[in-house]
Amino acid sequence: MPDSTPRHVAVIMDGNGRWAAQRGLPRLAGHEAGSKSIERCVQACLDTGVEYLTLYAFSSENWKRPALEVNGLMLLLERFLNQKRDEMVREGIRLHHIGRADDLPPPCRRKLDEVLHATAGNSRLHLVLAISYSGRTEILDAIRSIACDVKSGVLDPGAIDATQVEARLGTAGMPDPDLLIRTSGEMRISNFLLWQLSYTEIHVTKKLWPDFQREDFLAALEDYASRSRRFGGV
Repeated sequence: MPDSTPRHVAVIMDGNGRWAAQRGLPRLAGHEAGSKSIERCVQACLDTGVEYLTLYAFSSENWKRPALEVNGLMLLLERFLNQKRDEMVREGIRLHHIGRADDLPPPCRRKLDEVLHATAGNSRLHLVLAISYSGRTEILDAIRSIACDVKSGVLDPGAIDATQVEARLGTAGMPDPDLLIRTSGEMRISNFLLWQLSYTEIHVTKKLWPDFQREDFLAALEDYASRSRRFGGV
C-alpha cells in the first residue's frame, strides 16, 4: 500500500435527517439511504487498500432521540448485519464494535455478536462500528480501569503512560485514524474518538451522507495524500 494511502479512515456520517427533510420524507428514510453510502465506502476501502474503516453509527447521545427513530435505527442495524454477514465473510471483512453493547436491544446485540464471531478470522478490511459510543465515556472507562489496577497494586502510578490508556480503549490494537471524514459541512468532532484523533487529518465536505459517493471518498483520499503530516515536528 502506498504511503499516501491512509491506513485507517474514520467517518462521521452526518446529514441523514436533513437529506430526508429536503425530500419531505421521514428521518428513517434518510438513515436507510445512508446505508448505501456505507456500502460504497466499504467497497472503496477494499479497492484502495485502506485497512481500517471506523463509522460513527450511533452515539450515546442519540438514545435521546424519539423512540420511533431509535427503534427504527436499531431495526436498520439488525437488517444491515443480517444482509451483509455472508458478504463480509466472503470479502474478508472483519467487523468490530466500539461503544456500550449492553445498551442495544437484545435481538440487535445477538445479531451483532453473531457477525463479530463469524468474521473474527478476517483481516482484509477491519470495519469498526461505533454504536452507543461516546469518546468521553471511553476515556473515563479507561481511567476507571487504571484506577482499579493501581488500587489493587497491579499497576504502579509511575507506570501510567499513553500505552496504558490506549490498551484500555475500545480501539486497543488498532492504529489511530490517519484521516477523519465528516459530511454535511459541520466543523466539529462530536465526541468521537477524542483520544485517537489527536493527530488525524480532517476532511470536511458539505455533501449530506446519503449523497456521499465513491468519488467523494476518493477525493478525501486525494486530499489526505496532498498533506504533510509532521506530528508536531518540522
